[in-house]
Amino acid sequence: MHSADVERNPEMTMRSVIALLVLPLLAACQSQNPYQAQSLPMPPAPPGAANTFDRSAYPAPVRDYGRYRTWSWDGGRAPSGAAWLGGAQLADSVSAGLDQYGLRPAQSGNGDLLINARMTQETRLRQYQDDAGAYYGGGPWGRQYGAWGSTPIVRTYEEKVLVVRLEMIDAHDRQVVWSGSGEALANKDQRAQADAVRAAIGKALSGYPPH
Repeated sequence: MHSADVERNPEMTMRSVIALLVLPLLAACQSQNPYQAQSLPMPPAPPGAANTFDRSAYPAPVRDYGRYRTWSWDGGRAPSGAAWLGGAQLADSVSAGLDQYGLRPAQSGNGDLLINARMTQETRLRQYQDDAGAYYGGGPWGRQYGAWGSTPIVRTYEEKVLVVRLEMIDAHDRQVVWSGSGEALANKDQRAQADAVRAAIGKALSGYPPH
């Protein structure tokens, strides 16, 4: 481009300069990008994954305890009891306790719930605090002086208790749906012992059905 043309058309000159500056940038953009996107294949699933159900991935279903109406002994065997209380008496006490919660013995076959019952006699260590004190002082009548002091003494003693443990199993899926235990002070008298067993069963069932 001649100088005379430049003087006549300065706008064309400016466009030419801009074009010369842009061309190298366009060439750089069209060059090959050294960074290439790549994807790795997914690792193969472990054998048997399609047939495995992961229970931990789902919340446990809510139990409808209202559908439990009948019960029977797990394995068809009533509890054995103990030397100081026969199995039949223990079974009757458990049955009476379940009856208060609307659970009736199954007339034939398995009930909705299978019951396990076990009774033991155990020793408990109890403690109580005895505040023993004494007065020290003297003086003529009406002008006494002195001080009172006390020292707490912790005393330990043993108690024999009856412990009843109950377990309820869903007869359909064999899952333990509830368990509880209760205890009562043991007694040498046979009649009082039976009362203690009934009290322990009542405490064991006090949390049924769970809320």
